[in-house]
Amino acid sequence: MGLATFKGGVHPYEGKELSKDRPVQTLLPKGELVYPMSQHIGAPAKPIVAKGDRVLVGQVLGEAGGFVSAHVISSVSGTVKAVEPRLTVSGNMVNSVVVENDNQYELAEGVGTKRDPEKLSKEEIRAIIKGAGIVGMGGAGFPTHVKLTPKDDSKIDYVIVNGAECEPYLTSDYRMMLEEPEKIVGGLKIILQLFPNAKGIIGIEDNKPEAISAMTKQTEKEPNIQVVPLKTKYPQGGERTLIFATTGRKINSTMLPADVGCVVNNVDTVIAIYTAVCESTPSIRRIITVTGDAITTPQNFKVPTGICYRELVEAAGGFREEPEKVISGGPMMGQALFTLDVPVMKASSAVLALTKDEVAALEPSACIRCGRCVSVCPGNIVPQMLMEAAEQKNVEKFVKLNGMECCECGCCSFICPARRPLTQAFKSMRLAARAAAQAKKA
Repeated sequence: MGLATFKGGVHPYEGKELSKDRPVQTLLPKGELVYPMSQHIGAPAKPIVAKGDRVLVGQVLGEAGGFVSAHVISSVSGTVKAVEPRLTVSGNMVNSVVVENDNQYELAEGVGTKRDPEKLSKEEIRAIIKGAGIVGMGGAGFPTHVKLTPKDDSKIDYVIVNGAECEPYLTSDYRMMLEEPEKIVGGLKIILQLFPNAKGIIGIEDNKPEAISAMTKQTEKEPNIQVVPLKTKYPQGGERTLIFATTGRKINSTMLPADVGCVVNNVDTVIAIYTAVCESTPSIRRIITVTGDAITTPQNFKVPTGICYRELVEAAGGFREEPEKVISGGPMMGQALFTLDVPVMKASSAVLALTKDEVAALEPSACIRCGRCVSVCPGNIVPQMLMEAAEQKNVEKFVKLNGMECCECGCCSFICPARRPLTQAFKSMRLAARAAAQAKKA
């Protein structure tokens, strides 16, 4: 029997050798910290501090603005310099709390207090996770307390920890599986307390044998938890593809994982749950990979949220050669940056600096109808036909061709010999389709 996997996918250059053997180093900020109020899917948080206020580590700066929202919490102690719009990775100006770090790291009351999760009720665990401001750290930023509150706890069969880390160059989750496996298993066991009928699965791509070994050893005495090696293939770590590879169950764009009895959380999200529940410490740090052939010393850093990207690059020795392209995240689903003066947020994962921008160097040409995009699409849709609808700006046709099933993984753009900007076009069309649906509903 072969490794667990899915149909489609691609094999881009991995680039993980640059940083995978670099243990995580703690990096403390030098300058001010910026905390955008929108670091998650859903309503922005509402600032509850003002200029001149002194804040402590673990203090709430912005309260969740609704059920699908999340608190934003200070990662340092210091003084609020401003509450104003600041630039974020998305290129948007977002209302933010700006804190001048006093370098004292004074803790808010209760932060760091040890707790026994087995003595907590389901309601208490969910309340702690909500209070800690935890969101999905795999990139989506969906508030975790919402994900862990399905309609019926008893219908969840699997809690899946996403340790695939299929995005090229990224090695932060890999390092945490080697360095803190006990927190991953501890966090998974806390989630399993919420779902009495569920089993735990930790899915890891087979290009990470050391991580598979470390997590297998950590789960030896956990009969309810299984480590599942996955075939190394992008996007193995996508929610839909991971669920199918590990359970054989399928979901589409109209469904949630809970609809097929699954809950999926990224490795670092699970560690954040452990830290919040067992150590009374909210979501105030990220593990960031700083890498690429333009970086002097690729590295994995543990950093407080709100730190500036420029400080991360400087801590990795700066640029050994001026990069043509800098990306927040990985090359497949990351976002190109035009400045490093943006803050690390809850869903930040990497800074990737490349000496060559291979995409920009190639001019797109006409579709040659080779069908490669169809063969690699994990969503079983036809990118060639969707592109025709996109070029016509025909939203209705795009939707009829199942365009909403696109997960924007980038496989089609990666494999296209004509270098057509398929994923970018589909992203725009999906936004237009959602806007049209909302306007119709209104």
